[in-house]
Amino acid sequence: MRNKFMAIVTVCMLLLVCASGAFAQTLTIGLKGEPTSLDPHFHNVNANNEQAIYVFDKLIRQDERQKLMPGLAVSWSPVSDNVWEVKLREGVTFHDGSPFTAEDVKFTIERIPTVPNSPSSFTAMVNAIKEIEIVDPLTIRFHTEGPSPLLPRNLATFNVVSKKYGEGATTADFNSGKATIGTGPYMLVEWKRGDSIIYKRNDNYWGEKQPWETIIAKPITNDGTRVAALKSGDVDLINFVPPADVAHLSKDARLTLAKSPSTRLIYLHLDSDRDYSPMVTDNDGNKIKNPLKDVRVRKAISKAINRKAIAARIMEGLAVPAAQMVPEGYEGTSKKLKPEAYDPKGAKALLAEAGYPDGFKITIHGPNDRYVNDGDIAQAIAQMLTKVGIRTEVITMPKSVYFGKASKLEFSLMLLGWATDTGEHSNCLSALLHTYDKDKGFGSANRGRYSNPKVDQLLEEALVTVDPKKHNELLIEGVEISLGEVGIVPVHYQVNVWGMTKDLDYNGRTDGYTLPRHISVVK
Repeated sequence: MRNKFMAIVTVCMLLLVCASGAFAQTLTIGLKGEPTSLDPHFHNVNANNEQAIYVFDKLIRQDERQKLMPGLAVSWSPVSDNVWEVKLREGVTFHDGSPFTAEDVKFTIERIPTVPNSPSSFTAMVNAIKEIEIVDPLTIRFHTEGPSPLLPRNLATFNVVSKKYGEGATTADFNSGKATIGTGPYMLVEWKRGDSIIYKRNDNYWGEKQPWETIIAKPITNDGTRVAALKSGDVDLINFVPPADVAHLSKDARLTLAKSPSTRLIYLHLDSDRDYSPMVTDNDGNKIKNPLKDVRVRKAISKAINRKAIAARIMEGLAVPAAQMVPEGYEGTSKKLKPEAYDPKGAKALLAEAGYPDGFKITIHGPNDRYVNDGDIAQAIAQMLTKVGIRTEVITMPKSVYFGKASKLEFSLMLLGWATDTGEHSNCLSALLHTYDKDKGFGSANRGRYSNPKVDQLLEEALVTVDPKKHNELLIEGVEISLGEVGIVPVHYQVNVWGMTKDLDYNGRTDGYTLPRHISVVK
């Protein structure tokens, strides 16, 4: 009888402990996107970068509003105009117990430009570094050709890998788990493509104690299915709650929502480079010279888009019409640029002026599982362009296929998204609008191949200008020129929404990441 009584007491105590959240066990997250790789340097895209933070660490972290804070580096400071000294954290070990040292940082930075077949590289984040000097195991100096005021921000964009496991490792070795040995809060257990990524807690983590013993990240690309999984209890939290579901989920007593403004820009890239573009014809389907090379045509496309309608109807109010690549108020943003007003008459007049009074035919390509309502946005834009005479067909596809094709320049007009890694404008200008230069890492996501030497010169000068005021003036001029020439067409910034069971709490981030270390149990 006594044994039976003690067993009942034990069960009751366990139930109380679990209910209190004191010993959280497994957190299951439903994610809109699945990474294309677990190699943290293969593809600079949100879904990949987010998962990399589970396993690896950055030298410099960003908080939920992208303010810089210590990571593997405890301090960073310029010791001369061309040298930054970084002090590394003591006592950090990789998952296998081997010590983290400056050798791992040096190896990481030298590896980044060499990763083969990268659809969007981190090379631009390290190309200012011309020499890496290891002073001692926990002190490293970065020598640059000229002043590099943005180096700390760039050091906050990529994760550090183990030299021991990274030497000779391929992207496939990271995907299999063979090389996926980091210093981060969680250790990779298994990646079942299309089903789940499972992590277990790193109990020797240098940072704060992690609240979850096991993380199961489940890619659920279909919005309806992801919402249903939350409502049924199959997952504890989902990201990118579809705007159409926000109202009814907010009324569900079992759930709670977290919202955050974001730096995620949804935009169009246009082929402004080639004489003949693959998806452009006249109205009879005959090949014609590329009209997108004409700035008047690009401006007409921008004027044809009703951004307010997309934000209100397609995004259910969870979007802000955009005029530039980063929301106003961030570093390097222009006060002059305002969202293009919807002006179909003006669009038609510009097309006629450019020699296309009857328009032409084009195809807009986009992903259907990457951004909030991406397929619907592409359809809406196509209808708007068709109304002004640009007869537009829509083709969408999974992001796993889409980005590779877009990077191979197979499209003419593309729906894309970008969120600044550094929390300011130089990152966007460097990746999206600087002339494509694979060796230097510029234009890594410039899939329209926009090019203006003046913009290049302004950006490159800004990158070596220490004075903050002059630095931002140079960036702003480059942004105003490139967007005045419609190098890209900004559409809107997303407002990110997370849904979760009512016993959880998450403070949303402007970068859109879903990080288990900040998901807590409500007490």
